[in-house]
Amino acid sequence: MAASMACQAAVRGLRAASTKQLLVSQNQLVRVSPRRWLNLQEYQSKKLMQDSGVTVQRFFVADTASEALEAAKRLKAKEIVLKAQILAGGRGKGVFDSGLKGGVHLTKDPAVVGELAGKMLGFNLTTKQTPKEGVKVKTVMVAEALDISRETYFAILMDRSCNGPVMVGSPQGGVDIEEVAATTPELIFKEIIDIFEGVRDDQALRMAANLGFKGPLERQAVDQIKRLYDLFLKVDATQVEVNPLGETPEGQVVCFDAKINFDDNAEFRQKAVFAMDDTAESDPLETEAAKYDLKYIGLDGNIACFVNGAGLAMATCDIIDLHGGKPANFLDLGGGVKENQVYVAFKLLTADPKTHTCC
Repeated sequence: MAASMACQAAVRGLRAASTKQLLVSQNQLVRVSPRRWLNLQEYQSKKLMQDSGVTVQRFFVADTASEALEAAKRLKAKEIVLKAQILAGGRGKGVFDSGLKGGVHLTKDPAVVGELAGKMLGFNLTTKQTPKEGVKVKTVMVAEALDISRETYFAILMDRSCNGPVMVGSPQGGVDIEEVAATTPELIFKEIIDIFEGVRDDQALRMAANLGFKGPLERQAVDQIKRLYDLFLKVDATQVEVNPLGETPEGQVVCFDAKINFDDNAEFRQKAVFAMDDTAESDPLETEAAKYDLKYIGLDGNIACFVNGAGLAMATCDIIDLHGGKPANFLDLGGGVKENQVYVAFKLLTADPKTHTCC
């Protein structure tokens, strides 16, 4: 029972994480959360891919309605997609306090882009993953809309069991990859990458074929796979997940959506990447805790937890729950904690208005 409650507490506490890490064990895929989260907006991830030669939709970023209108005109696209930039998922079905429904809109008229952007920018967008009051939209992405004739899944990730990077792919893209692994594990393909050799031609070709690319598209897919691996190394990523990696009716292989996780230990040499971290939508207490390497996750109760060690912290949350209470937070001081960290931890706990007592 305790283990079950600990899992529930962890799941609730990790609600603010925008990305999760994939781990591979034979044909099973399991998601776990990294120590801290570098939160990048969609356009920032696309820019990193674009800079590495990965094929993405043409796009511009706008902070005002007039900029969005100008961007739509500059695209000269048959169809345009306008996307509100927030970290929370479910934008397409979200609602703005301006009355506009949906944070993702398609149109063929650039003038409509300006009108829609005016109802997005400066207004709060509420989705299933945002607080009740929603999140203020400060930026929109104006992109070329492309038709997708087929969707696949592709990822490169660090896997401890393989002592290095691994490519994972499936011809079933655009859906929850864990569901694919559970129901049709034979459609999950894996290639272990030698960190010294990199992605070999035969590996890239085999993966492209397993993803179902044929003819000229197979060569394009090989090129995209290699460029994604170059990006993986360049930014010290622990995971680059593309879902979907799609093909268009015009014969293009395009990375339509991607999640990138980064190695926190490489922050010292990835200053430009980590400077893009968007903490505006994060819990201020969690953001402050991360500055001091404290693992703090806000929960919904009123009893604060002040514990040294993640296992003991989870057990403490369980005990509180078992006796009818509700933990206000998950706070792990970690090993080698310093006096200043303890001081900051106490300040974090007392700053939470929900906290009535501490254990």
